[in-house]
Amino acid sequence: MVDAPELISPKSPRVSAARRLAKRNFRGKERLFLAEGPQAVREAAAHEETLVELFATVDAAERYADIVGEARAAGARVHLADEDVVADISTTVTPQGLVGVCRFVDTPFDEVLAARPRLVAVLAHVRDPGNAGTVLRCADAAGAEAVVLTDASVDLYNPKSVRASVGSLFHLPVAVGVPVEKAVQGLKDAGVRILAADGAGADDLDTELDKGTMGTPTAWVFGNEAWGLPEETRALADAVVRVPIHGRAESLNLATAAAVCLYASARAQRAAGGCRSVTSS
Repeated sequence: MVDAPELISPKSPRVSAARRLAKRNFRGKERLFLAEGPQAVREAAAHEETLVELFATVDAAERYADIVGEARAAGARVHLADEDVVADISTTVTPQGLVGVCRFVDTPFDEVLAARPRLVAVLAHVRDPGNAGTVLRCADAAGAEAVVLTDASVDLYNPKSVRASVGSLFHLPVAVGVPVEKAVQGLKDAGVRILAADGAGADDLDTELDKGTMGTPTAWVFGNEAWGLPEETRALADAVVRVPIHGRAESLNLATAAAVCLYASARAQRAAGGCRSVTSS
């Protein structure tokens, strides 16, 4: 059993301060953001000096006693609260009873470059927070060493982005607010090949794999969900690559295309000499 709720009013100063973090200007001012649900809170607690506070309903504190214990061990202040209070802080329709307040975790772009990454996802004009978080999750799953969100992309700490990343936000370096020209030039200077993912690409992914060049350090640049990458951004890349459509589908959505591209690079980088088609001579 756990203690009775200590926070019973949405007007509590602690609750009000957490609720304001749903708005970007308050997140930027305080350099704090919300992480909701057991998976995100667990990952935040495991990320050094990140989890500041945890708001939990009594039921959630009992169900996820191990996570609450990890939060306390990480030095976070744990507040037991009524369900209405936690729901007031939460930005989801069906809250899971745990909401963490976390410090910003983004990494300076210079540090990303200094680590000499071999696989990077660059979100150049991605405006949908759910897509941004999902691409971050795909990059994490594919073993990418970094993600870069340009200054034309959505806020990394938007609650929908954080939720869609399902904890991957805490797993790999993410640089934010980098102008796309700076991101591309910096990666090129670090020896990284730049591939722009775009349906209008001159080459398709199969062709790139057949060339056997995808085993080199690579950054994939992904564009806007509706209109892709502008010409000036495509012109910065070493190649503009489309995902081949072998069936009758009109296109792939951003997150699916990103997963295909990132996994193709991950496979090539793990194969001796790169990845070549079995049909190549």
